[in-house]
Amino acid sequence: QVQLVESGGGLVQPGGSLRLSCAASGFTFSNYWMYWVRQAPGKELEWVSTISGSGLTTRYADSVKGRFTISRDNAKNTLYLQMNSLKPEDTALYYCAKDRAGTQRGQGTQVFVSS
Repeated sequence: QVQLVESGGGLVQPGGSLRLSCAASGFTFSNYWMYWVRQAPGKELEWVSTISGSGLTTRYADSVKGRFTISRDNAKNTLYLQMNSLKPEDTALYYCAKDRAGTQRGQGTQVFVSS
């Protein structure tokens, strides 16, 4: 069955960086567009970024554009999210997902941005 396992979250100071990873299994990873979504405390799930199966097309929410970079390694069935210049408002549970709405997602990895 489909498994998505995120890692790489943690506590970071404003302006810092983190790299999230998502190990995928149970489906042909390279055939699928993949997504990062996040949920901040008390808020709804929010789309963050998208990448095509080949990795050639990427898209970002305005709130993260220029700071976050999505990428993938199809040989390793792994999705990444490089997050730079982190802000307190980036604090959230981050999920990788097979769909933009996040209905098929992993268990998430927590990111805290605080001084």
